Amino acid sequence: MRHRPDPALVSLSTGAQLLHHVEALADLLVDTVAGGASVGFLSPFEHAEAAAWWAAQAPLVADGRQTVWIANDAGGQPLGTISLVRADKPNSRHRAEIVKLMVRRDARGRGVGGALLATAEAAALAEGRTLLMLDTETGSPAEALYARRGWTSIGVVPGHAAAPSGEPRPTTFFYKSLSA
Repeated sequence: MRHRPDPALVSLSTGAQLLHHVEALADLLVDTVAGGASVGFLSPFEHAEAAAWWAAQAPLVADGRQTVWIANDAGGQPLGTISLVRADKPNSRHRAEIVKLMVRRDARGRGVGGALLATAEAAALAEGRTLLMLDTETGSPAEALYARRGWTSIGVVPGHAAAPSGEPRPTTFFYKSLSA
């Protein structure tokens, strides 16, 4: 088995930290959309639009509703990212949502996505979040990753989200129960 060096994971837990990384995160988001991943944006998708989207996440990070992690290569360049969004209603403080797991196209298949997912899961559990949810495009490589990592498929909603091309695609919803 080929050795895969672990990416360096950086937690962005303040708005200022996120804003410091906006340009690199925007590059990653543009690459992800250009690669056909259904992460909420349509092609053509420009860097300025991606940077604006990331900058708009800073208030969520600043008030603790969201944490963003970046996996960097040895040179400090982002290979991928993941976010944990906390539920904020009194009856749902035990759960959170995994959003925007993205891995640069030339870094896929190297364990980056799994490392990011494990980090977000561990952080959620450490703060008492015992139920995680997420959704992904049905048939995508991410869907297979979640199944391998112990996530349970709830079901598929046809035409739930559009691919970057604008074509409606089915979405698979997952949950994972965490325990110490």
